Amino acid sequence: MPIVDFSQLVDDSLVYVLKLMAVSVKTAPKARGIDRLQALIVTGEEKNILAGEMEKLKDVMPGFERDALNIRNSNAILLVGFKGGKGYNLNCGGCGYRNCRDFEENVVRKTDWAFTGPSCIYDLINLGIALGSAVKTASNLNVDNRIMFTVGVAAKRLKLMDADVIIGIPVSSYGKSIYFDRIWPPKK
Repeated sequence: MPIVDFSQLVDDSLVYVLKLMAVSVKTAPKARGIDRLQALIVTGEEKNILAGEMEKLKDVMPGFERDALNIRNSNAILLVGFKGGKGYNLNCGGCGYRNCRDFEENVVRKTDWAFTGPSCIYDLINLGIALGSAVKTASNLNVDNRIMFTVGVAAKRLKLMDADVIIGIPVSSYGKSIYFDRIWPPKK
């Protein structure tokens, strides 16, 4: 029987947990049963490229540099996003337009420094529910995690996903959560 190093065992297990988290994204309840969500796992050198992009944004908004350090020290990341621009035929006005048809035909979609919008409120609600479902899965499996807006901004800038809005969920496994008080390295 081959011997597997403990750190490799943890890394492999965390990628498996991310796969289960992606299943949670897929099966999370969605408005009208319409699924526009997508998920992607980032590990290895791509994780460091993502952290580097976050560091470039440190002067745009507080938190990018701190979160980049978390990403460098995370085992892997789950990215969750959606491609919007359409309504759900509910005509709720949450997008600022009178109805879904007006939104779809008249909206001027633009990409600002972070995301592309405006978005249908139900896409955003679905994203929030899916993120909650994914972190619940990680938590149930005793995996440290944190939802990070900053990771999604960098992932969008790097075009890691064809999505209008992306949010990242890094995961790690240390003796103490690196996401709790954001101190690195963890005190022994």
